Amino acid sequence: MKRIFLLSGILILSAYSLFAQLVDPVKWENKSKKLDDGITEIIFEANIEMNWHLYSQYFDEGGPVRTTFYFDESDKFELIGSPTESPEPEEEMDEIFNIKVKYFSHKATFVQKVKLLTDEAFTITGAIEYQVCQEDKCVYFNPEFQVKVKGEKPTQEVSDDALTPKIDLSENTSTETETESKSIWGFFFMAIAFGFAGILTPCVFPMIPMTVSFFMQGQSSKFNTILKALIFGGSIVMLYTLVGLIVSLTSAGADLTTVLSSSWILNVVFFALFITFAFSFFGMFEIVLPSGLANKADRQVDKGGMLASFFMAFTLVIVSFSCTGPIIGFLLVKAATGEVLEPVVGMFGFGLAFALPFTLMAIFPGLLKKLPKSGGWMNSVKVVFGFIILAFSMKFLSNIDQVYHFNILSRDIYLAIWIVIFFLMGIYLLGKIKFAHDTEMQHVGVFRLFIAIASFTFAVYLIPGLFGANLNAVSALIPPKTTQNFDLTKSIGVRVVSDSNEKTELCDEPKYGDILHLPHGLEGYFDYEQGMACAKKLNKPVLLDFKGHACANCKEMENKVWSDPEVLKRLQNDYLIIALYVDDRTKLPENEWVTSAYDGKVKKTIGKKYADFQISKYNINSQPYYVLIDTEGETLVEPKGHDLNIDNFVKFLDSGVEEFKKN
Repeated sequence: MKRIFLLSGILILSAYSLFAQLVDPVKWENKSKKLDDGITEIIFEANIEMNWHLYSQYFDEGGPVRTTFYFDESDKFELIGSPTESPEPEEEMDEIFNIKVKYFSHKATFVQKVKLLTDEAFTITGAIEYQVCQEDKCVYFNPEFQVKVKGEKPTQEVSDDALTPKIDLSENTSTETETESKSIWGFFFMAIAFGFAGILTPCVFPMIPMTVSFFMQGQSSKFNTILKALIFGGSIVMLYTLVGLIVSLTSAGADLTTVLSSSWILNVVFFALFITFAFSFFGMFEIVLPSGLANKADRQVDKGGMLASFFMAFTLVIVSFSCTGPIIGFLLVKAATGEVLEPVVGMFGFGLAFALPFTLMAIFPGLLKKLPKSGGWMNSVKVVFGFIILAFSMKFLSNIDQVYHFNILSRDIYLAIWIVIFFLMGIYLLGKIKFAHDTEMQHVGVFRLFIAIASFTFAVYLIPGLFGANLNAVSALIPPKTTQNFDLTKSIGVRVVSDSNEKTELCDEPKYGDILHLPHGLEGYFDYEQGMACAKKLNKPVLLDFKGHACANCKEMENKVWSDPEVLKRLQNDYLIIALYVDDRTKLPENEWVTSAYDGKVKKTIGKKYADFQISKYNINSQPYYVLIDTEGETLVEPKGHDLNIDNFVKFLDSGVEEFKKN
């Protein structure tokens, strides 16, 4: 009630100022500035009178009116991202609204980039919504604007016509983005930090054995081994940089990582590639390059090694996208919205940091090969790596099975294959199985025994998963429990004691509920429109869960965080869950196709529709991505990504409920 009176007072003061005085304390100067490649900046300069301040575009909702720019639709241009603002706004706690607000004094500049689609001169029109305040009153304005643009031809800055005040309480549809200005160097070092973090993702760690094993094969001088490793590392850096450049120049889209990780063709290729490496490590055949290249190894740079090293780098970069995509997703979003320099620099920094550990590990096996009497041990290492690679290859088949809903490789079948693989690896380590290139083993060494124990232990750990156990330690690498055919935990159920609310009941049968599922017996929707209609009916806050079948971090969050009783209780009682799969290939009926707001392409599948929705609405392409919204789709609190701290997620959910109750 207090807020209602405060808002009413602000509106009364605004109306009084507009109709009694018709004086706007902000004077706008608008112009266009031509950049390269058909890109033009629309510049809005606000000159603010003394003792007044103009609010920023970007701060939490629930406070004063934020500055918002509305552009009339036209086939002559496309918006690129959201408007930037400078200088850095001032920030303070607003005691009336009890939130931190940002505002400008004296002067502010807002810049919106647009992509020109015509050579002809034209005028961009729209309106600005904003509020200015001083100590004793606040005033609301909504003037229209016009900015002349000269198409692709060389342009000069053109001043805008006078602004005409117009009241229009249109819905705010602008997307919030970060407004902190970062230097290229700052962005570069941040990307390096992300590159090192990429090494820690669950899909990258299993690549380490294959990389080390590859550089252990064959006979090479120390110089050639180091050279191959450097080519390998340099190729990784080059490929990541090239990805950023290609996406920038071709507007391939920020969902490129999703496509790479969910494409059935690429997953089949990766599966076949890993199987080939595994069989090679088992001694079935040798991976050799054409003899013409091999014969030149002693005379000049080993061309075979170069090609092989590049091929290994290419495989690592592509396969790692399924887990590193969430880390570099924001770089690709910048690329898709027309920024060229920052994505390229950022991807270079990411690739540099990502390649460094692999390059060092690739050099290290060359030193091991110099050790005396290491031949037999080296072959055993390769065989062990072959088992690990064989197990990891199943992930690619699982991706295809989940994305296309073939329902062949269920979780229990997947785990059964893994159990057999690691059980056989333990037997091999004890000398009970021999491969073609193995030497006679006189005794089992202590280290070898411990590795065998670890292999058997891991196989035994997986066995409860056949009956529905969570297996949190490997949840990111195995299919979700919703694909389990035989699950004893379903008969036990999940008992949740509600503090104040009853379990959220759905309004109707969820669309796609026959092919898409939520974990831990949770119920929800998989269609945004259907879910929001039910949220309005129930007057419940909504948890938007942007996820993917091939998203390892999504599975890890659901198994390690969502399974916690306190989290599960809140998910069941306090929220209506709408899970939006960004990589699902189920085709939509034609009347549900959407045209992208950022690349203009028609989205015809569930995954493409919601990947586009996430990018367009929230300017991010990382999964998991959790957004708490009210029944009108407005964000309640700052969204959250991958975070395995259970207390943090509980606070996140509780803060969303508190904000919802205030509205």
